[in-house]
Amino acid sequence: MKGLFWLIIAVGIGLLSSCGVNSNVMFKVPKGEVNYDSIPMAPAEDYKISVDDKMSFTLFTNNGAQIIDLMSGVSSVNGVNNGTYEYVVRRTGEVELPVIGNVYVQGLTIAECEDTLTSRFRMYQEPFVQVKITNQRVIVFPGNGSDAKVIPLVNTNTTLMEALAQAGGITERGKANTIKLMRKVNGKREIYGIDLSTIEGLKYVDMIVQANDYIYVEPTPDLGKEVAEDVVPVISILSGAVIIIRFLTLIK
Repeated sequence: MKGLFWLIIAVGIGLLSSCGVNSNVMFKVPKGEVNYDSIPMAPAEDYKISVDDKMSFTLFTNNGAQIIDLMSGVSSVNGVNNGTYEYVVRRTGEVELPVIGNVYVQGLTIAECEDTLTSRFRMYQEPFVQVKITNQRVIVFPGNGSDAKVIPLVNTNTTLMEALAQAGGITERGKANTIKLMRKVNGKREIYGIDLSTIEGLKYVDMIVQANDYIYVEPTPDLGKEVAEDVVPVISILSGAVIIIRFLTLIK
């Protein structure tokens, strides 16, 4: 009978060890691997076009004189391409555009891409090209996994505070003093730690986020709920097993 009792205890310990308390916390890293110093407040370099990016462009003639006409109300004539069409950068680094065909754009900044397209559209009189990347976004986990959001970067200079606000702000379970910003630098994700729990964190709210940044607000463990969901059923099983063992001992 003792052997059965210890077997039940061992099973109970195994069940307890497999409980999901605090199991939803992501991106746990050892101390020292999160950079709390030298947090970049602005991009070190301009965004470079990469594979699978979506882009649109607007082409005007006469060095964009039509833009000035439109602003002054003199003319209602639009550009040769009004920028409503999107073009995907292929795995080859090329994008296929009307009239000029394939153009290699991977690794170019927006300004470099505009210069490249301007040179390719020389069949038009004094071409003026504006390029926009339409699928730039950041992913924000505001402190509760079910509230994670993909935030489109409509503005080039979107700040950390704006990205958090578009995600609905830090949730009730979110830890404002444990925010991780994960940014790809030279092909590797660098992790920056940000504390917004005090007024000193105000210096970070104007930090410019970049395309493909991950902003992760660590959640506070909801121990009461998680213990109730995971531990209580195990205790019930163990209690029932103990009652059965005592009953068998009595009738023996």
